[in-house]
Amino acid sequence: MIAAGAPGCFLINHDFEPERFLPIIRNVRAAYPSLWLGVNFLAVTGKNAFPMLGALAEDGVTVDAYWADDACIDEHGQNAEAREIAQVYEQNGWRGLYFGGTCFKKQREIAPEHHGAAAREACAFMDVVTTSGVATGQEADLGKIETFRAAIGDKPLALASGITPENAASYADVDCFMVATGINIPGNFYDIDPERLAALMRVTRTLGQEPLT
Repeated sequence: MIAAGAPGCFLINHDFEPERFLPIIRNVRAAYPSLWLGVNFLAVTGKNAFPMLGALAEDGVTVDAYWADDACIDEHGQNAEAREIAQVYEQNGWRGLYFGGTCFKKQREIAPEHHGAAAREACAFMDVVTTSGVATGQEADLGKIETFRAAIGDKPLALASGITPENAASYADVDCFMVATGINIPGNFYDIDPERLAALMRVTRTLGQEPLT
């Protein structure tokens, strides 16, 4: 990953509980002190994750970002859970970037006609509005991405499913790609193919550049 020039990575606790994840985070940070490092505690919202991140920060373990699959955003503006999560964040010592899942795979389904409203509501509760396709490895509908971008303006937007070296250029409105399946070794859910990662990095370096005339 580092050799391919990726700017950072997220660690995710697939198949085991967060308590067993914490030593892994500590060890990775110790091994790579300058790496941009984020974490995703699966099936855990910020209400439980932020205290763990705060404890890591107190011990001098730097975590640059936290990604929640579900930021508990309500498209109708009834954001009691999101506000509670924000209060927990303020009460803990961790101050990294919060990537909050909005209209996200495997979470409460939000009708497409309400995607824009959900995206706008999300802006008040997170640093990076984060969405996905309908399932792991599935491309996000380009119309959904256009709706999100129109709704959030210049707020950073992350996409967490379906990106590959072949389709990344179609998602130029996205600021951050969170990729695994699309660059994995074929038939292998866990291991990244260095050549596909390098190919994706080559594509992303051209995004946002002015076309040559």
